[in-house]
Amino acid sequence: MSVLQSPLNPETMQSFGLGKVFNDNTKTINAMDFNSTGEFLVTSSDDESIHLYNVDTATLKQTIFSKRYGVTNVRFTHHPLAVLASSKLTWDDSIRYLSLHDNKYLRYFKGHKANVVSLEMSPVNDTFMSGSLDNTIRLWDLRTNVCQGILHIAGRPAVAYDPQGLIFAIATAPNTVKLYDARTYDKGPFSTFRMEGATTEWTNIKFSPDGKYVLLSTKDNKHVLLDSFDGHTLAVYESHSNKKGCELYASFSPDAQFVLSGSDDGKIHVWETLTGKPVAVWQGHNAVTHNVLFNPTKMMVASACSRLGFWIPSKLSSSSSSSSSSSSQAPPVPMSMSMSMAPASSLGYDHAATASLSSLFSTPSSAASPAGAPII
Repeated sequence: MSVLQSPLNPETMQSFGLGKVFNDNTKTINAMDFNSTGEFLVTSSDDESIHLYNVDTATLKQTIFSKRYGVTNVRFTHHPLAVLASSKLTWDDSIRYLSLHDNKYLRYFKGHKANVVSLEMSPVNDTFMSGSLDNTIRLWDLRTNVCQGILHIAGRPAVAYDPQGLIFAIATAPNTVKLYDARTYDKGPFSTFRMEGATTEWTNIKFSPDGKYVLLSTKDNKHVLLDSFDGHTLAVYESHSNKKGCELYASFSPDAQFVLSGSDDGKIHVWETLTGKPVAVWQGHNAVTHNVLFNPTKMMVASACSRLGFWIPSKLSSSSSSSSSSSSQAPPVPMSMSMSMAPASSLGYDHAATASLSSLFSTPSSAASPAGAPII
């Protein structure tokens, strides 16, 4: 077993390669989310399916089809087998609370008059937010289908909670971010940031894990980092390609040292958070990579086009040390100040596959969708 003394460094980020690829979808994976422990990953796709993966074993655990509504913006609740998702089809604008345990809808949340484009669960309780193309933000509670509050905004919205769940942010047009106290949001925003320059459309917003920064994703060839306290622009990430104006969702590493994003040419880009300096480019996808997420507790990254990739590092640190044999180490792989990396074989990953990344995308998935998957 190798022990990493610091959470992440550029050398480690440069060594990431594909450990496993899943070909379970026929169309683009439009959203994905890890549960809080990092044990499970859930995805939603334009092929009207939801897939649940076990990260520790790198296997497909469950497939559910949502043919009636379509599905997007899938998010875990605080239960590892319960998710929220919004409709993809234009005739239905509801949000659904789904139990993956028994494939049943627990509750429907109705009220939006246009498609929901942003959906976020509070990190501390059963409340959540939805942003819609009907120019409203709605606040909800899992325990009732009655809307708890409505905010009216301009343009396409993106919403996010801070790590403590005390503050939420709304990104709106033109070039505006508003911060609200989650307990007194009806009094209006306590802070408003307006970015200078050409008008852009925000597609996503995220707080950093330490709450110090706000990361804005755009349809342009850039992502923007703001100071969450004063709104100053700290960095702009623009070495990736997005000539097609795709919806790309940038994200942080768990220690907030790095920002990751896909691109319209399939490459994944990694930057230093505060400097915006490019650190690494990972190659493997052969189509637009909309989503890239770092596992919150384990040394792995998930990325998606119509195929899902699990990435793991081949190097940890030049100061890494060796200790016990691989047979004594089993997952999970903790992400902490003293972080141990289990051998790829114990995680169910084929680490030798990193020698030829692109070839993985022309081979069949080892976790094919099960026959007779439930349709709900």
